[in-house]
Amino acid sequence: MAKTIEELRAIREKMRGQIDLRQKGEDNLRVVVGMATCGIAAGARPVLHAFTEEVRRRGLNNVTVGQAGCIGLCQFEPIVEVYAPDAEKVTYVNMDAEKAARVVAEHLVNNRVVAEYTVGAVEGLK
Repeated sequence: MAKTIEELRAIREKMRGQIDLRQKGEDNLRVVVGMATCGIAAGARPVLHAFTEEVRRRGLNNVTVGQAGCIGLCQFEPIVEVYAPDAEKVTYVNMDAEKAARVVAEHLVNNRVVAEYTVGAVEGLK
């Protein structure tokens, strides 16, 4: 269905408003999914989709989900990094869609890191 110029402008302004809200908030969280070739081969696309959908479903306007290239720990892909203001970055490894939903519920909503999914919990990296 074709959109008129006015409809497209209205959509653009609505999206700009949502982006501005996310950028201005002091409690913004950023979720970054590694989407290099190694991540995609290991299943990062469903992980990215799970984060995006769960954040949308819950209406978490303070969370931005994005993607990055190689994060540098290819053997632990899919990898997800969570950035929060005034906190250390949390790196989740060996992720899947179910783990993503749990990270959203516990870490992004309730501010409790899911320690058993983090890089620190992986044997040999402690």
